Amino acid sequence: MPSCDPGPAPACLPAKTFRSYLPRCHRTYSCVHCRAHLAKHDELISKSFQGSHGRAYLFNSVVNVGCGPAEQRLLLTGLHSVADIFCESCKTTLGWKYEQAFETSQKYKEGKYIIEMSHMVKDNGWD
Repeated sequence: MPSCDPGPAPACLPAKTFRSYLPRCHRTYSCVHCRAHLAKHDELISKSFQGSHGRAYLFNSVVNVGCGPAEQRLLLTGLHSVADIFCESCKTTLGWKYEQAFETSQKYKEGKYIIEMSHMVKDNGWD
Protein backbone atom coordinates (compact mmCIF):
# COMPACT_ATOMS: atom_id res chain seq x y z
CA MET A 1 0.00 0.00 0.00
CA PRO A 2 1.51 3.38 -0.97
CA SER A 3 2.35 5.87 1.74
CA CYS A 4 0.34 9.09 1.87
CA ASP A 5 3.48 11.05 2.82
CA PRO A 6 3.65 13.90 0.29
CA GLY A 7 7.46 13.60 0.15
CA PRO A 8 9.79 16.28 -1.15
CA ALA A 9 8.75 18.50 -4.06
CA PRO A 10 10.59 17.98 -7.36
CA ALA A 11 13.67 20.20 -7.46
CA CYS A 12 13.08 21.41 -11.03
CA LEU A 13 9.74 23.13 -10.30
CA PRO A 14 9.45 26.59 -8.74
CA ALA A 15 8.04 26.51 -5.22
CA LYS A 16 4.35 27.41 -4.87
CA THR A 17 2.41 27.77 -1.67
CA PHE A 18 -1.21 26.66 -1.59
CA ARG A 19 -3.56 26.58 1.38
CA SER A 20 -4.00 22.81 1.11
CA TYR A 21 -2.01 20.01 -0.45
CA LEU A 22 -3.60 16.65 -1.18
CA PRO A 23 -1.49 13.53 -0.53
CA ARG A 24 0.46 12.24 -3.53
CA CYS A 25 -0.94 8.74 -3.10
CA HIS A 26 -4.42 9.97 -4.14
CA ARG A 27 -5.54 10.67 -7.68
CA THR A 28 -6.33 14.38 -7.69
CA TYR A 29 -7.69 17.18 -9.82
CA SER A 30 -5.72 20.44 -10.01
CA CYS A 31 -6.26 23.89 -11.49
CA VAL A 32 -5.08 23.79 -15.11
CA HIS A 33 -3.91 27.42 -14.84
CA CYS A 34 -1.68 27.24 -11.71
CA ARG A 35 -1.73 23.54 -10.64
CA ALA A 36 -3.24 24.24 -7.21
CA HIS A 37 -4.87 21.08 -5.87
CA LEU A 38 -8.67 21.22 -6.10
CA ALA A 39 -10.13 17.82 -5.19
CA LYS A 40 -9.43 14.14 -4.59
CA HIS A 41 -10.92 11.70 -7.08
CA ASP A 42 -12.65 10.05 -4.09
CA GLU A 43 -14.76 13.22 -3.71
CA LEU A 44 -16.14 12.98 -7.29
CA ILE A 45 -19.91 12.40 -7.32
CA SER A 46 -20.74 12.72 -11.02
CA LYS A 47 -19.13 13.42 -14.41
CA SER A 48 -22.52 14.16 -16.02
CA PHE A 49 -22.91 17.87 -15.34
CA GLN A 50 -23.00 20.92 -17.57
CA GLY A 51 -21.18 24.09 -16.57
CA SER A 52 -21.55 27.55 -18.08
CA HIS A 53 -18.90 26.77 -20.71
CA GLY A 54 -19.04 22.99 -21.18
CA ARG A 55 -18.85 19.70 -19.32
CA ALA A 56 -18.32 19.76 -15.57
CA TYR A 57 -17.87 17.41 -12.62
CA LEU A 58 -19.80 17.46 -9.35
CA PHE A 59 -17.66 17.11 -6.19
CA ASN A 60 -18.59 16.53 -2.57
CA SER A 61 -15.72 18.72 -1.31
CA VAL A 62 -12.90 20.84 -2.72
CA VAL A 63 -9.77 22.64 -1.44
CA ASN A 64 -7.97 25.87 -2.38
CA VAL A 65 -11.25 27.37 -3.57
CA GLY A 66 -12.91 30.64 -2.62
CA CYS A 67 -16.63 31.41 -2.84
CA GLY A 68 -18.41 34.50 -4.13
CA PRO A 69 -21.83 35.71 -3.02
CA ALA A 70 -24.83 33.44 -3.59
CA GLU A 71 -27.36 34.35 -6.26
CA GLN A 72 -30.38 32.66 -7.78
CA ARG A 73 -29.89 31.17 -11.25
CA LEU A 74 -32.20 29.23 -13.50
CA LEU A 75 -30.09 26.22 -14.51
CA LEU A 76 -30.93 23.25 -16.74
CA THR A 77 -32.39 21.42 -13.73
CA GLY A 78 -34.39 24.34 -12.30
CA LEU A 79 -33.93 27.29 -9.99
CA HIS A 80 -30.94 27.11 -7.61
CA SER A 81 -29.09 29.45 -5.30
CA VAL A 82 -25.43 29.18 -6.31
CA ALA A 83 -22.15 30.94 -5.54
CA ASP A 84 -19.34 31.14 -8.07
CA ILE A 85 -16.14 29.43 -6.90
CA PHE A 86 -12.63 30.47 -7.86
CA CYS A 87 -9.09 29.17 -7.44
CA GLU A 88 -7.56 30.80 -4.36
CA SER A 89 -4.15 30.80 -6.05
CA CYS A 90 -4.79 32.30 -9.52
CA LYS A 91 -8.36 33.64 -8.96
CA THR A 92 -9.78 31.88 -12.06
CA THR A 93 -13.52 31.18 -11.84
CA LEU A 94 -13.85 27.38 -11.83
CA GLY A 95 -17.58 26.75 -11.47
CA TRP A 96 -20.03 27.15 -8.60
CA LYS A 97 -21.24 25.84 -5.26
CA TYR A 98 -24.87 24.80 -4.88
CA GLU A 99 -26.14 26.68 -1.83
CA GLN A 100 -29.84 25.82 -2.17
CA ALA A 101 -32.02 23.83 -4.54
CA PHE A 102 -35.67 24.79 -4.73
CA GLU A 103 -36.92 21.51 -6.22
CA THR A 104 -37.07 18.43 -3.99
CA SER A 105 -35.39 16.20 -6.59
CA GLN A 106 -32.36 18.52 -6.67
CA LYS A 107 -31.74 18.82 -2.90
CA TYR A 108 -28.84 16.31 -3.10
CA LYS A 109 -26.74 19.05 -4.79
CA GLU A 110 -26.84 21.40 -1.81
CA GLY A 111 -23.37 22.07 -0.45
CA LYS A 112 -21.73 20.39 -3.49
CA TYR A 113 -19.37 21.92 -6.05
CA ILE A 114 -19.31 22.06 -9.86
CA ILE A 115 -15.89 22.45 -11.51
CA GLU A 116 -15.74 22.80 -15.27
CA MET A 117 -13.45 20.32 -17.00
CA SER A 118 -11.71 23.09 -18.95
CA HIS A 119 -10.26 24.37 -15.65
CA MET A 120 -9.01 21.00 -14.29
CA VAL A 121 -6.12 18.66 -14.95
CA LYS A 122 -5.67 15.16 -13.53
CA ASP A 123 -2.63 14.63 -11.25
CA ASN A 124 -1.01 11.75 -9.34
CA GLY A 125 -1.41 8.17 -10.48
CA TRP A 126 -3.85 8.29 -13.38
CA ASP A 127 -1.65 6.12 -15.60
